[in-house]
Amino acid sequence: MKRHSVALVVCALVGSSACSDDATDPNLVARAGPYRLTVDDVVELLQDEESLPTQVSVVESLAELWVDYTLLAAAVAEDTTFRGLDFRALVRQQLEREMIFQLRDSVIQVDTFITPEELRDLYAVRSPDVEMRARHIMLTLPFEPTQVQRDSVRTVLQSLRDRIVGGASFENLARQFSQDPGSAQAGGDLGFFSRGELVQPFEDAVLALEPGQLSPIVETPMGFHLIRLEERRVQDFQDVAASFRARVQAERAATAESTFVAGLEGSSPPRITEGALAATRQLARDPAVRLSGRAAGRALVEWGGSSYEAGELQALLQFEQPAMREQIIASTDEELEAFLRNLARRKMLVAEARRSGLEADRARVDSLAGVVRVQLLGAARQLGLTRLDQAPGEDRRLAVRRAVRQALSDNLAGATRIVPLGLIGFQLREGVPVTVSDAGVGRSILRIAQVRAARRPSPVEQSRDSTAAGASAQPADTARP
Repeated sequence: MKRHSVALVVCALVGSSACSDDATDPNLVARAGPYRLTVDDVVELLQDEESLPTQVSVVESLAELWVDYTLLAAAVAEDTTFRGLDFRALVRQQLEREMIFQLRDSVIQVDTFITPEELRDLYAVRSPDVEMRARHIMLTLPFEPTQVQRDSVRTVLQSLRDRIVGGASFENLARQFSQDPGSAQAGGDLGFFSRGELVQPFEDAVLALEPGQLSPIVETPMGFHLIRLEERRVQDFQDVAASFRARVQAERAATAESTFVAGLEGSSPPRITEGALAATRQLARDPAVRLSGRAAGRALVEWGGSSYEAGELQALLQFEQPAMREQIIASTDEELEAFLRNLARRKMLVAEARRSGLEADRARVDSLAGVVRVQLLGAARQLGLTRLDQAPGEDRRLAVRRAVRQALSDNLAGATRIVPLGLIGFQLREGVPVTVSDAGVGRSILRIAQVRAARRPSPVEQSRDSTAAGASAQPADTARP
């Protein structure tokens, strides 16, 4: 992720002399306020992690994680109640979902009563539910991968496919190479699943297979996959009656909601504004970009005197997982227009819920904020950032620096899980000069490559060692009867 342009804006806003020094500091990789991540730090953290390639995306991801952990550790050290954070922004999505659910229950009329006979007739008309059991090997892509990175991952997965076709164990290769932590240790086994439970490209690939058959390479928003169908079975009506009833009721609710929203739209349905698709993709690429008031207020969708603005989309993208941002970047124009219209319709429903008096009271807001506060403190505790080893009279920043280095080291070693902070991370960055130096990232990659190369014997040494090993083994071979 390119951050240098954002860094220049931040430096101009805060007027910090440190920012001007950053551009000429050859050892700087990242800065978060008064804290610095250096080339030496990055080399020390990554030089022994030879499973991680020496790529820009790896160092940039480490730098972004370092920023989040550093600001979290500093916030905990300052105040474990996080009084400086606006938790209302963090729970807004949940509150709006609850308002829409209440609106559906109180205003939108949905006929969800279905007799057992009617349900059986509906099931007979539709194709019988099919359950499938499959295994997969998944390799992920870095955020905004280059074509070289995509080709590299695809090449690795194709080599695994060739090995499987040649007789290698799918299960063993899944345990060794799959980057899906939920299924890798089970040999890639996903268990039984029904239609609609997995993303469309994956489901389509599974439906095209016969039991025991291996798929070609399949791409989804999560990465590249190899899939083997293990079993397909048709479910008996009695086994699926409850879930089928819930599905039909959900479909009826969706239809009723669409009818209700059409009434709200009236003669002014949502209209995508000029340049909105490009702006949406740009925000998906860098949701942390600082928007001016005018840019944040830019309408992406307009209808009946209302609009859905860029600032609202930015808050949503900061809250969601990276997979959603990647999907937006890869979407067609038609898919992106549908996405924006759905956001506009959601805003209509929220506005109607407020007009209907369904907005959450202060107690509910405080309750949800309290849950987020506890989760945040738990994340800091999980990373070891609540126990600063600070010597008497020592600058707290040194203790924060050590704690963050240890947390990253434990993440890389697999001793602890990486804790993505999502929207909390963006809130922690508010008002703090944050930069990631492209030059520092490049120097780190070069230094790591040099360190790793220095450890490996040269081709001449390898040849000499092989010759010596063969010579030392020769007497034993000739003595064998």
